[in-house]
Amino acid sequence: MLTRDNFAAFGDVIEVNDKANHFAINDGFTERYHDLAKVDVINQNGRVLINIFRSTPLAQPIAIKMMERHPLGSQAFIPMGNQPYLVVVAPKGELDTSKIEVFLATAEQGVNYHTGTWHHFCLALNQPSDFLVVDRGGEGDNCDVVTLDGSLVIQL
Repeated sequence: MLTRDNFAAFGDVIEVNDKANHFAINDGFTERYHDLAKVDVINQNGRVLINIFRSTPLAQPIAIKMMERHPLGSQAFIPMGNQPYLVVVAPKGELDTSKIEVFLATAEQGVNYHTGTWHHFCLALNQPSDFLVVDRGGEGDNCDVVTLDGSLVIQL
């Protein structure tokens, strides 16, 4: 299960809860959940990109055949539907497959990967799912991909 505490080494959990800094705005008709993730795009004249990714579920069990990281900026995924999804991550630095962790995220939780955090592409469950994605655009190569042999398998 994904929580703010158990994901802190990899990034931020983006969700509405009482632990988040929140306050009323717009004459009390809106509750603002404020500053939920550190968006990092400043390296090499970066700029913020807003995207929508549509993810198709993989057949189960899921073989992990790749990991990627973004060395120049963070990357946030916020689900736009009502389906859970999987988050597969590993710490910054050289990829160590023995340190890969898997989290089950609810439809009410987004994630923001810290700059350089290894992750699998978004793993939708049950049906194709849309995600609002906030990441970095600009100069420089911002995606490193490592191909794996698929021996790491996720069985739900």
